[in-house]
Amino acid sequence: MSDIRTQALACRDAATAIAALDNTARRLLLLDMAQAIDSQTDTILAANEKDMAQAAAKGVQGAMLDRLRLDGGRVATIANAVREVADLPDPVGQVTRRDQLPNGLAIERVRIPLGVITMIYEARPNVTADAAALCLKAGNAVILRGGSEALHSNTAIAAALHVALQKHGIPAAAVTLVEDLRRETMVELLQLADIIDLAIPRGGEGLIRFVTEHARVPVIKHYKGVCHLYVDKAADLTLALDLLIDGKTSRPGVCNALETLLVHRDVAAEFLPKAAAALRQRGVELRGDERSREQVPDMAVASEDDYAAEFLDLILAIRVVDSADDAITHIRRYGSDHTEVIATADQATADAFVHALRSAVVMVNASSRFSDGGELGLGSEIGISTTRLHAYGPMGAESLTIERFVVRGDGQVRHPQSRA
Repeated sequence: MSDIRTQALACRDAATAIAALDNTARRLLLLDMAQAIDSQTDTILAANEKDMAQAAAKGVQGAMLDRLRLDGGRVATIANAVREVADLPDPVGQVTRRDQLPNGLAIERVRIPLGVITMIYEARPNVTADAAALCLKAGNAVILRGGSEALHSNTAIAAALHVALQKHGIPAAAVTLVEDLRRETMVELLQLADIIDLAIPRGGEGLIRFVTEHARVPVIKHYKGVCHLYVDKAADLTLALDLLIDGKTSRPGVCNALETLLVHRDVAAEFLPKAAAALRQRGVELRGDERSREQVPDMAVASEDDYAAEFLDLILAIRVVDSADDAITHIRRYGSDHTEVIATADQATADAFVHALRSAVVMVNASSRFSDGGELGLGSEIGISTTRLHAYGPMGAESLTIERFVVRGDGQVRHPQSRA
C-alpha cells in the first residue's frame, strides 16, 4: 500500500471522530487551534523566512511572493480567522426542510459532513489553517497538499493545529499535511475515489487545470478571477472612482481584484482622465481600446488576450461601451464567472445587470474586494467556487456539508400487500 493511500485511510478514520463531536466540542477545538497558532507565532515566522528566502532565490516575485509572505499581523489574522469560524453557526444537523406527507411520514432534509476533503493549493500559508478550520467546523477531516514554496510555513502551522488536536484526543490525521510533493503523489491522491469525497484546488490556472484533468474524485474549481467594473452613464463618478481604486490597487494579487474597467461612452470623457491619473499615481499600467485611448492618448493598446487576463498585478484593461447591454455582452465573453461590479444610480439598470449575469458574485455600488467569505459573513472561506455544482461563490463551512433525507414514520409501507 502506498504512503499516500495509508495517509488518506488514516484521515478517513479520523473523520469519524470529528463527525462524532458536537458543536461545543468542535468550537473548543478550534479555539484551541487559534491559541496554538498565536503561541507559535515566532516558530511560524521563522519557517516563513526560510520559504521567503528560497522563493527569492528562485526569482519568485509579485503576487505569489505577496501571498507567501507572513508577518506578525498576518499570523494574528490567521488565528483570528480560526476563531471566527469557531463562532459560526453549526451547519451539521441543520434541518433545511420539514414536510408531513398525507400518509403520516415526516420528511426532513438534514445537513451532514461530506467526509474527507482534500485541499490542493499554492503559496498561501493561511489556507492551511483556514481549510482545516472550515472542514473541522463542518465535521470533516482534511488532507492538505500545499505547494513546495510554502512547505516550511505550512508544516509549522499544521504542527500548531496538531497540538490542539492532541489536547482534545483527536487523531492528528484529522488534519493531514502531505509532505511528499511529487506530482505523481498528487495524481495518486486525486484518484482515491474510494476514500476522498471532494477535492478543492486553489491556485493558478495551471494548477486547477491539472487537478481537473487528473482527478477521479469530485472537484470544485476555484478558477481565475477576471473581475469587471462597469461604470454606467447614471453612475456617481466619485463613487465609481472609489470602487475602481479599491478594487484594483488595494491588493492586486488576489482573485477578487478588478482586472477590467468598462465605461459607458456618455461618461468616458469625464471619468477616464480622472481615473487614469488616480490609477497611475498608484503605479497601475493601463491598456485600452481605441475609444479609451481617445480620452487618455498615452494609454497602451489593449489586446484581445488582455480582456481575458487575470493579471494579478497593477495592470488594468479598459474598454468604452455603448450601453449596459454591451458591458454585459463583454463580461459574458471574457469573464470567468467570479465577481462583477456595476456603478449606477439607476435601479432598473442595476437589476438588469444583476439578472443578466450568472457570475458567482455580483456587486451593485460596492467594491469587488468584498467578494470574500469573511466579508460576506461566512467566516474564513475555503475558496470561491466557479463550478455550478453543490456550491457556487465564496464557500464557508455550510458549503462543506451535504443534505440528506431523514424519514420518520410509524410503520408505513408503500404497498399494502406487504403487510403481514
